[in-house]
Amino acid sequence: MSLPDLPPVRGKLLPNEALAPYTWFRVGGPADALFIPADHEDLAVFLRALPEDVPVFPMGVGSNLIVRDGGMPGVVIRLAGRAFGKVVIDEEKNQVIADAGALDVAVARAAAKAGLAGLEFLVGIPGTIGGALTMNAGCYGRETRDVLVSAWGYDRTGEMRVFENVDFGFAYRRTQVDGIIWIQAVFQGTPDDPAAVEARMAEITAKREAAQPIREKTGGSTFANPDPPGTPNQRSSWKLVDEAGMRGARRGGAQVSEKHCNFLINAGDATAADIEGLGEDVRAAVLKKSGVDLHWEIRRVGRR
Repeated sequence: MSLPDLPPVRGKLLPNEALAPYTWFRVGGPADALFIPADHEDLAVFLRALPEDVPVFPMGVGSNLIVRDGGMPGVVIRLAGRAFGKVVIDEEKNQVIADAGALDVAVARAAAKAGLAGLEFLVGIPGTIGGALTMNAGCYGRETRDVLVSAWGYDRTGEMRVFENVDFGFAYRRTQVDGIIWIQAVFQGTPDDPAAVEARMAEITAKREAAQPIREKTGGSTFANPDPPGTPNQRSSWKLVDEAGMRGARRGGAQVSEKHCNFLINAGDATAADIEGLGEDVRAAVLKKSGVDLHWEIRRVGRR
């Protein structure tokens, strides 16, 4: 789309900026504009002045994202740097206060160092706190909703909005809150021996490294499990994909991981269309084999 004159900023405002380098898959077309705010106030002022008809899309480290080859309309807002990546411990309340741009793994490590248990699962989630809030990220039996106290961010008009845990309407890999550019969240920990917390984190890390293709150009888990955690005889997406004969399947430069078949990888020269198309091939094969309609966990955004 043709953008109007955009408001002045103190951070970086880059027109027609390629987004592939900002995503883990390393694919995707350009944003009409990429805005990297200098700080919270820079972001708020920009949103208040931005014409209402210009779409905005917040982006973290692009770990759970396919940006389509046609790029992103409007302004992509990337929260990066020290202004959006702080992690602070409230020792009195045993809480972790994390900026939305902080890596999940950094939050887990800060909690462990402070002797706070409960956030160990975050070490196994690629991405940032903003993404965890958006999709109720989780692994190994724990989810964001289990530890979140509250969070705040800006809506499209630049107004600050505060949400308590109950306001999110958390469900498996989703929430009812939409249209918020997250800035900060508060998580509740439980006092524990730092060494014990770090040992549990090391176990999660070892499992992840052994089972997932983390050295590849990939994203997070491609499809949500059909059943929420705790469901009796819970079905796993990777098993359904494997049973459908799709382990190692290819389309163009995209491949279903041989190591863990709920991961798609860019084998070298994939386009976003290759990766998304292969995902749809997988969904069709699973539906035909088992009758299960897998739902994407990775977000797919932008123009085709």
